[in-house]
Order: sequence, then structure tokens, then C-alpha cells
Amino acid sequence: METSFALTGKGYVIVAADTTAARSIVKMKVDEDKIKELSSHLLMSYSGEPGDTIQFAEYVERNIRLYQIRNLYPLRPAAAAAWIRRSLAESLRSRHPYSVNLLLGGYDLADHKPNLYWIDYLGTVVELPFAAHGYGSYFALSLLDRYHNPEASLEEGLATLKRCIEEVSKRLVVSPDRFKVKVVDKDGTREVEL
Repeated sequence: METSFALTGKGYVIVAADTTAARSIVKMKVDEDKIKELSSHLLMSYSGEPGDTIQFAEYVERNIRLYQIRNLYPLRPAAAAAWIRRSLAESLRSRHPYSVNLLLGGYDLADHKPNLYWIDYLGTVVELPFAAHGYGSYFALSLLDRYHNPEASLEEGLATLKRCIEEVSKRLVVSPDRFKVKVVDKDGTREVEL
């Protein structure tokens, strides 16, 4: 019952993910952070099989940091999305594919614009103004379609995200208790409270 949302606005990307770690009918943890800070201007939300998600997220985080150490500059969001897509596509053709769905949000310092990429376990990648993964996406995508404004301020973007979370809490049978919300903009990444 994992749920993650992301949306872009005027100079920012907001990424939100539930904090519940569960398997079948057992809730094991309620404070899991499912959003990795890959660099100072890049966030990745992950969901899927528990072992695969953590292993793949750490693999991506370490390789993106290694790239920055070797080249003295970080990967731009589009390049990071392409590298992650290729890694998922290669694992899909191996004996042990990763079952991971990702939302990659970043702020491109060269173009001065936010980027959001939706990536699924098959290695499909698409740039979108808003995206969602998990069961909550069935309820949130229609709200995001109606209320998303690409020129919205951060406060308006957080209000739209709060609408999505409230709708999921109301409609989903097993709704997540809490969400962790992070923002990336020209100043970097930070966690915000709703």
C-alpha cells in the first residue's frame, strides 16, 4: 500500500512519500524515509519490493556521488534519469531484476528549471509536471490534473499536495498514517512539514 506523489511548480519540485514499511498485513515500521537525497539538487522517491528498493536506491545514490567525486560536478536531472533508466533496463535483462518504481525530482542549475521524472520497474522514463506511484495514485492523479498549476508558488503547491494526501487518507482502505515531504529548488533540498 505504498504511495508517493511529486509535482513541479515555479522553480521547485515537491516529492512526498508515505513512511510505512509493511509486508502483507504486517506493519513493521512507521518512520521509514523513502526519499533519497542523491545530490544537493536531486531527490528520488522509491517504492516496490522492500529489499529491492533499499538496495537499488543505495546503488543509485552511491554511483551518482561517485560521478560527482570523479568529475567535480553533479549529474543534471535529465542525465541522472537516463542513467537510472539504463540501470533498471540492464537489471531487467539479468537473472535478478529490481522491482522498483521511482519519482526523480531535481532542479537543473544550468537551465534554472525544475524537472520531474516518472520511472517504473520496466525502465520506462517520462518527464511530467506531476506524477504518482502506488495505490494512492488512483485517487491523486485526478486531483493533480485538476489543481496543478505550473506557475504556482510553493505554498500553493503544498496545498495541492495536502489535498492529495487528504483524499488518499479518506478513500484508501489501508491508508498511510504519515507522509514525508521534501522540496528541491535553487537553494537545494530540504524537508518541509505540512
